[in-house]
Amino acid sequence: MKKSIVGIGSALVDILTRIDNDGILEELNIPKGSMQLVDEKSSAVIESKLTAYESSMAPGGSAANTIHGLATLGIESGFISYLGKDEIGRFFEESMNSVGVKPLLSHSNTASGTARTIISADGERTFATNLGASLELNESVITSELFKDWDYCYLEGYLIANKPVFKKAITTAKECGCKIVLDLASFNVVEDNREFLNELLPQIDIVFANEEEAKALTQMSAEESLHYIADKVDIAIVKVGKKGSLIKRGEEVVTIGCNKVDVVDTTGAGDMYAAGFLYGLINGYDLERCGTIGNHLAESIIQVIGAKMDESRWKMFKKNTCII
Repeated sequence: MKKSIVGIGSALVDILTRIDNDGILEELNIPKGSMQLVDEKSSAVIESKLTAYESSMAPGGSAANTIHGLATLGIESGFISYLGKDEIGRFFEESMNSVGVKPLLSHSNTASGTARTIISADGERTFATNLGASLELNESVITSELFKDWDYCYLEGYLIANKPVFKKAITTAKECGCKIVLDLASFNVVEDNREFLNELLPQIDIVFANEEEAKALTQMSAEESLHYIADKVDIAIVKVGKKGSLIKRGEEVVTIGCNKVDVVDTTGAGDMYAAGFLYGLINGYDLERCGTIGNHLAESIIQVIGAKMDESRWKMFKKNTCII
């Protein structure tokens, strides 16, 4: 029987805007190259300043990106979050539906969340994220009904900011027989919640971390972190940038190298690595093939702007990776 996966996290829409004058950033009091959380009022001010520039939209959010990728690869997938009853929310839901993601979404009168990416002329990116309705995800929403039909539950690290929801999601999903997958998502989140995460690790089955996140969690090198995490979970994956990734399950250790590609934008690379790896795992592939698919998908996404590829690039990826 084919296995399935449900994700839980922020439902955001990525709005990418290219600007030709960094003076706009100064007017908005946003340091160039920074990543900031903004409220609804500030988000509206930013939008008004950028109306003269062409923008593009794509469904976003860390877990949502991974689930979107898995659904595109043909894996039965669902997504749990909160959306606003607005155009942004409808766009997110329609985009996820278009690749076959089952929407397990609650709706709010609060505006849907957005992740604004402002791209300067030199290519540097500045981020302003308004989590919007996603912040309303609460414990009452997390019930066994959401998890009973799924084999895997995928959690984004950003959800740790809401500890009651995070803990209840893990407990409820495990009670329903789900394997728990966690992508640590941000070294800042890990640093601020190191003790909490270390206590929860034994309840998690699969952990994805990049080198910075792994070091923030363990205070060790990437290699030492791999062994530390793998001692507590079933599968540990530590991504080491241009050097590839390290994977460990039990006594088995696999190192996956990277191909050299032209990097346009690293947004979504980690999310797509997880999608590729989990696609392989769900299909019963060995760890080396899982990691190779993950790397190839990450390499594909960093050659485009944003965290989504068009249909032609997906076809090319599937052909090159021997995925039908």
